[in-house]
Amino acid sequence: MNIHEYQAKELLSDYGVSVPMGKVAFNHEEANQIASDLNSEKYVVKAQIHAGGRGKGGGVKLANMLEEVKQLASEILGMNLVTHQTGPEGKLVSKVLIEEASQIEKEFYLGMVIDRSTEKIVVMASPEGGVEIEEVAKHSPEKIIKEFIDPTVGLLPFQCREIAYFIGLQGKAVNQAVKLIMGLYNLFIDKDCSLAEINPLILTKDKQVTALDAKMNFDDNALFRHPDIEKLHDPTEEDPTELEAKQWGISYVKLDGDIGCLVNGAGLAMATMDIIKHHGGEPANFLDVGGGATTEQVTQAFKMILSDPNVKAIFVNIFGGIMKCDTIAEGIIAASKEVGIQVPLVVRLEGTNVELGREMLSQSGLNIITGKDMREAAGKAVEAIK
Repeated sequence: MNIHEYQAKELLSDYGVSVPMGKVAFNHEEANQIASDLNSEKYVVKAQIHAGGRGKGGGVKLANMLEEVKQLASEILGMNLVTHQTGPEGKLVSKVLIEEASQIEKEFYLGMVIDRSTEKIVVMASPEGGVEIEEVAKHSPEKIIKEFIDPTVGLLPFQCREIAYFIGLQGKAVNQAVKLIMGLYNLFIDKDCSLAEINPLILTKDKQVTALDAKMNFDDNALFRHPDIEKLHDPTEEDPTELEAKQWGISYVKLDGDIGCLVNGAGLAMATMDIIKHHGGEPANFLDVGGGATTEQVTQAFKMILSDPNVKAIFVNIFGGIMKCDTIAEGIIAASKEVGIQVPLVVRLEGTNVELGREMLSQSGLNIITGKDMREAAGKAVEAIK
């Protein structure tokens, strides 16, 4: 689960991390009042969406005086903000963060993530702040330090000092950085984060180490332990179909391709997307109906796939174990009767009750393309579009 910048900064503040003074506003009048209460010389108006690159898209603007805040908030609120992370469709801005402007002397990068290869949390930092860490890793990997945390002892102060010295901090700023990094780590552990990123981390002209921006992701599987974090969920930031899928117990992620996929099992779903790309096609979604899906869930899965206007063909790839092939056949037939399937439908069934499932589909009157195996069926799905 992702949260907004202003929410992440509130959590950071609770853990002793220095952040600029600010508050979220939902209209330009609120924005003006918040700025007035801050009583700063300059202000920053920042669009709040779940995407990076907001500044380049026009979603972050500097107000040189109080009178400008209201106007800038009016311009940003309601805009369709397009960044490299939103895709061409962009995201609607419904809230803005109003902050006091910081006098920046130097920008850095600081982040924490779970490293799957070592099964440890890794702290990454760089003196190159304000840019994507992937770009730094690609062009200047020597400018990134990585500190792996032993889960039996946790993050140690000497590791924090190494990070502070590496990015170029000196004097009292080092102690501030140690406190900030330890606070970020404690938050990461306490709240079951999967990613915590401060970019940029800044040193102000009065030598204060501050988190100027913040991004946090949380482990969905751990939210039952954190009702306070779950309350921060903003459904308006998610794809409506993905939200609907959660309500039905279906794993669905929208992609940019044109071949809709209906599969049982996450591993098979990943393999299905891979083999579609191998044949020169592009999957329109990741969709796992799970091992014990009902006819109703399968029908709903078809509805979700067909709701995507980009879908030009559907590839059903089922290996029946717990999931029976006749259940999938029932769902296909039910979906066809209810919403109609007007695009080529390629089906590969194998496993439990496969003969019954194939017979049901052959007698349904539906125009179905079959494949004897996954490779052949994927090729036919790509060919059906061409």
